[in-house]
Amino acid sequence: MFSACHGVFPVRPAIRPGTTANVLRNNVRAVAVFCFAAMAPLLASAQYKDYPQKAGVVQNVPTKLLPGWLSLDMQVRGRTEGETTVSNVSGNGQVYELTRVWPGIEARPASWMTIYAQAMDSHALGLPLKYVASNMRDNFDLRQCYVSVHAHDASILAGRQELRFGGERLVGISDWTNVSRTFDGFSAQYGEANRVTVFSASVVKIYPTAFDEHAGGLNFHGVYGSLGRVVPHATVEPYVFVKAMPWVKGQQGRYGTETEAAPGMRVLVNAPEGFEVVAEGVLERGSYANDSIHAGAGYIKAGETAKYLPWTPRLLFEYDYATGNTHRNAERVSTFDQLYPSSHNAFGLVDLFGWQNIQQERINLDLRPDSRLTLLIQGEFLQTATGKDSVYSGSASTVVKPPTGGFKSDGIGREFDASAKYLVTSSVVMNAGVAHFAPGAVMANNGHGSPITLGYLALTYRFKLQKKGA
Repeated sequence: MFSACHGVFPVRPAIRPGTTANVLRNNVRAVAVFCFAAMAPLLASAQYKDYPQKAGVVQNVPTKLLPGWLSLDMQVRGRTEGETTVSNVSGNGQVYELTRVWPGIEARPASWMTIYAQAMDSHALGLPLKYVASNMRDNFDLRQCYVSVHAHDASILAGRQELRFGGERLVGISDWTNVSRTFDGFSAQYGEANRVTVFSASVVKIYPTAFDEHAGGLNFHGVYGSLGRVVPHATVEPYVFVKAMPWVKGQQGRYGTETEAAPGMRVLVNAPEGFEVVAEGVLERGSYANDSIHAGAGYIKAGETAKYLPWTPRLLFEYDYATGNTHRNAERVSTFDQLYPSSHNAFGLVDLFGWQNIQQERINLDLRPDSRLTLLIQGEFLQTATGKDSVYSGSASTVVKPPTGGFKSDGIGREFDASAKYLVTSSVVMNAGVAHFAPGAVMANNGHGSPITLGYLALTYRFKLQKKGA
């Protein structure tokens, strides 16, 4: 999203330690953690269905004009967005059109080799340039270009490519943004139901009017496992990511290198009778110039699908947490580094906030009135993890800085969202939604108190042109 969406719930008052509301909230968190622990024996092997559940399929267009070893593909997407304010500052509402075209070409010179190249052309039509973010606009550029060598259950891929793991809360392509994310580097994968992926890469930086390129060297590495046959009815995903930046500025103003290790695990559950759980936890340790890194984050989602009821309602409860920097130790960095996530709808359709110094309680209701239609209604309650640190965006930039002495309240705000996804055809997908964010005291008392209402309507079409029978 360009900036944000909004919550129709009234702004929540400041919650002080020891109050009934604070005790109740803590009890709810404790119960959520206990419930997940109790359900651990029921872990099951279905991928957690983060909304939206229906993505459509690539339409196959047969032709006699291409040889069997060559194919062309295309993705076209247009999304109209309108919002009443930008960054919770009144008087600057906008309506604009986000367009995206991805043409691609794939060659298969041998049964064990694939060569792929994909371009992109993205624009934010009708939006003043001062509001256009780097993830909205990129004149015709190279999005992917790689060589893949594969045999049986093993593959090696070298070049510009997508990296996406698990629920993409830490590493993903950020597909909702108009200019999604890719990486330059190498990756290797082995296995199917039980598989492991190893990679070494650097994120590609977007230059809207110049060639996109990564910073010097490969500075992001990782190992990600997905074990679907180790625990009955479960998928367990252990991983470790390592970020190694050559030049950073520490909290004392000194320069040095950054070495950050982020070990974690994601567990997916699909128990009998429609019950499901997904939970993820990650720690971060390392050095940042002359400072030490001590941070962490996690979330848990639990719910049930009532398959026997009309519209197949699916009710989910979620709690998210990411550490902030309390500044009690001048040589310790405690703000969680969300790495390279797909942040859309992680904290509401507003897409204003990131997984740093934040707490969220959320409730989701999915409905399926028709096989082609999925509806989502959700509400979010957002707070800071500590009042001594900033509120951060999905791109890790600062939204609101704390005043001297810190925020007097932890209330970021509340949000209400309603959205739908409809398959016009199997390959033409329509998305529509509206969201409202009501700022809490943290935002309202620091120059960002204007509520935001956002609406969008999008169409996506994908097709692949190849020789008939290929």
